[in-house]
Amino acid sequence: MKITRIETFLVPPRWLFCRVETDDGVVGWGEPVVEGRAEVVRAAVDVLAGYLIGQDPLRIQDHWQVLTKGGFYRGGPVLSSAVAGLDQALWDIAGKTYGAPVHALLGGPVRDRVRVYAWVGGDEPAELSEQIAAQVEAGFTAVKMNGAGATSPMPTAAETAAVVDRVAAAREALGPDRDVAVDFHGRFTAAAARRVLPELAALHPLFVEEPVVPEHGHLLPGLVAASPVPLATGERLYGRTEFLPVLAAGIAVAQPDLSHAGGISEVHRIASLAETYGAQLAPHCPLGPIALAASLQVAFATPNFLIQEQSRGIHYNKDADLLSYLVDPEPFRFVAGHAPRGDAPGLGITIDEAAVRAADRTGHAWRNPVWRHPDGSFAEW
Repeated sequence: MKITRIETFLVPPRWLFCRVETDDGVVGWGEPVVEGRAEVVRAAVDVLAGYLIGQDPLRIQDHWQVLTKGGFYRGGPVLSSAVAGLDQALWDIAGKTYGAPVHALLGGPVRDRVRVYAWVGGDEPAELSEQIAAQVEAGFTAVKMNGAGATSPMPTAAETAAVVDRVAAAREALGPDRDVAVDFHGRFTAAAARRVLPELAALHPLFVEEPVVPEHGHLLPGLVAASPVPLATGERLYGRTEFLPVLAAGIAVAQPDLSHAGGISEVHRIASLAETYGAQLAPHCPLGPIALAASLQVAFATPNFLIQEQSRGIHYNKDADLLSYLVDPEPFRFVAGHAPRGDAPGLGITIDEAAVRAADRTGHAWRNPVWRHPDGSFAEW
């Protein structure tokens, strides 16, 4: 079996899909994307396709080595995301070839269902309680929210109180038996995070995500020591070597993204590395159906898995949603806040190819907002 064609599709709301076809007629799908830079990743996939065409798709690990290390310059979000989507597609082909779900190829399932959470925004807290009530009604046992919008480098007492108040509102809406995760999104300086984290402890967040930007990872040991709340990070880290120092710093939850951190192959290894530090895995995935399907396959085969992000109804999804490009939405039918394990081969989903090709004719040019502080200086989004 040889790879004969690789195509990419720029589909709303902000995703990039890739399709890998073989001469045996087996097709695999992946989701290689950097949100806001999808066109750049598309070009990177085209470059890497030059190596893969004519190759045996089942030599996944060898291809991963060449795609990540075959160039003198390595790493970074664009290359790692291009490799990630291609890696997902190769695992999809392998599962379909062997007639098994990817989690079986990773060593078999360690659980029957995967806990998932829903997004409820939080940049603007006015409708927070209503949004949480809707997710509870839908059966979710956990939600995630942004802790704040644009945040001053040294927040005022009022800004700090506003963060605590919105998490308190979420806790009141959820009650004591459900969980809230709080995303700082790198909007806080280390000093600001040290100030607010102890104030959140009584509200018992599941974790606080990205307390500082990834380039300030060297400050995490001090934050971990000062925080009574479990800390999580990793959506902007792209491989084991980048996760090593943050795990050594003592983070509680590793959050690699299956569409950014080298795909199924590398995230499975990151999970094993996290396990040696007693850290849990909660893959980042505010993306499309292929990324989520890949994430779930890893989750079913990972002992130290905690919870899975998913994007149904997320505020980014304006022109399409999680189910828009699926033939059958059943794999993402969440029951009591969990995704049941399926046994369909490969990634376990069937992509509506006609819908994808039609969407690509429209495409998208999604960009994240650029925020500024009241004095006109740049603010972290």
